[in-house]
Amino acid sequence: MVTLSVRHTADVPPADLDAAQALLQAAFAHLPPDEAFGPDDWEHALGGMHALLHDSGLLVAHAALVMRRMVHGGRALRCGYVEAVAVAPGRQRQGLGGRVMAALEAMAPAYDLLALGATDEGLGLYLSHGWLPWRGRLSALTPAGVVPTRDEEGYVLVLPGAASLDLDGELTCDWRDGDVW
Repeated sequence: MVTLSVRHTADVPPADLDAAQALLQAAFAHLPPDEAFGPDDWEHALGGMHALLHDSGLLVAHAALVMRRMVHGGRALRCGYVEAVAVAPGRQRQGLGGRVMAALEAMAPAYDLLALGATDEGLGLYLSHGWLPWRGRLSALTPAGVVPTRDEEGYVLVLPGAASLDLDGELTCDWRDGDVW
């Protein structure tokens, strides 16, 4: 039996958090070490909502939505940022990723926008769900000031919410350790 639950990190049983982290490491194990799922990536997924899809008690898909601040058009926007999306190897291309994404996308009204940094493998899923590529410049508000993040351009997608967005304008994310997007 396949079951979907959506819970805050504080309410996810420790065994499910461990299973989610292991699932993410397995799903990204084929990538070079500097792109594989690491401790900073897991840290980014904590403190928000988790969509967990179990099949007969085994975790087969996961996605998280955390609160971040984005600056756009002179405003600080409340952004729901999608992190740690993965489906267990061997269960991919069965619609499971779409189910966990839909659960998080249902929370869009709570935010000015949703955003995520897509991988090449996940891009099709997000585009099929109506996510839009950010066409403008990207940057990060770092301890040294605003720094362009040109390597991420073309990989950041948004799902507009309450805020008016100019997809050709600049979008600046808040600072964090590891990958800022």
